[in-house]
Amino acid sequence: MRKLLNTVYITNELAYLTLDGENLVCKIDGEIKLRIPFENIENIVCFNYVGCSPALMGKCVGKTIPINFISPQGRFLAKVCGETKGNVFLRVSQIDKFRECGLELAIHTMAAKFSNTRQLIRRTLHDNADLRKDEQISKVMEVLNSGIAKVAEAETIEEVMGIEGNCAQNYFSVFDKLITNQKVPFSFEFRTKRPPLDPVNAVLSFVYTLLTSEYAAALETVGLDSYIGFCHALRSGRSSLACDLVEEARCIAERFVITLLNLQVIGEKDFEKQISGAVWLNEEGRKKVLARWQEKKRSDMVHPYLKQKIPLGLLPYVQSNLLAKYVRGEMESYPPFLLK
Repeated sequence: MRKLLNTVYITNELAYLTLDGENLVCKIDGEIKLRIPFENIENIVCFNYVGCSPALMGKCVGKTIPINFISPQGRFLAKVCGETKGNVFLRVSQIDKFRECGLELAIHTMAAKFSNTRQLIRRTLHDNADLRKDEQISKVMEVLNSGIAKVAEAETIEEVMGIEGNCAQNYFSVFDKLITNQKVPFSFEFRTKRPPLDPVNAVLSFVYTLLTSEYAAALETVGLDSYIGFCHALRSGRSSLACDLVEEARCIAERFVITLLNLQVIGEKDFEKQISGAVWLNEEGRKKVLARWQEKKRSDMVHPYLKQKIPLGLLPYVQSNLLAKYVRGEMESYPPFLLK
């Protein structure tokens, strides 16, 4: 089993990363603020503008440690990574398999997403008896149940994505009701992405970006091309396969955001609003979210397919490895992640 190491998050926009022997060094205004041995690092996520030294990037490429560059607002910009592990035949098999079985994979992935979303809502209903008779939430549960049945009969990937869009729209129509702490100083009306227009959307987008970068790194680690997906349309610069697998795990990100809000870990002072109307986490807000996210990744879960206890942070690697086994023909089908 892969060891869960540290993801290094660089949140200061003026930080500069450089190399010193076998250590990553973070400097601000020429002063060393952080020194970490490479043997303790599995991933680097940079929210800084200054960047990294070429020597550091070369070292990370050699050690297959991806460096993800994300804007301070949480938008993915670029990634530096080494050569994909494995061989060219696996990548050819990936393309052939997705062409042949892309619809089947899309159906299973979206059915798992709807099921996991349903489980997330049920957890909130379990903890809040007043919401169990809410007609709007009951209707959304029916839409999700119907979505699972409908995708099983879909004949094209476009049809699957259409069903997904309808389910997502209905789900986010009740998302605000899942934020049950009445003291939370902001509300959620509907999902806005580019850019997020309220604090809840800002946190959702930020955590989705983190999770997608982790899936992309995991896919590259097992030898799959994260840019060649089966569900999301291929687009230059987008990790389409990472976006595909994240669909199964969005429930984790959403539950995490709901918990942050209900516990009032983040508040009004953790956001900044632009003249354009965009709302972003500020540096202090990012630090709070990242600290809790690292803590969350180290919590244990029982994987529903392996029946083994693993740190939640290893989920992207487990699912990526299962998909690689399926592509290589070692498994008859790919088992999507399902909440129990």
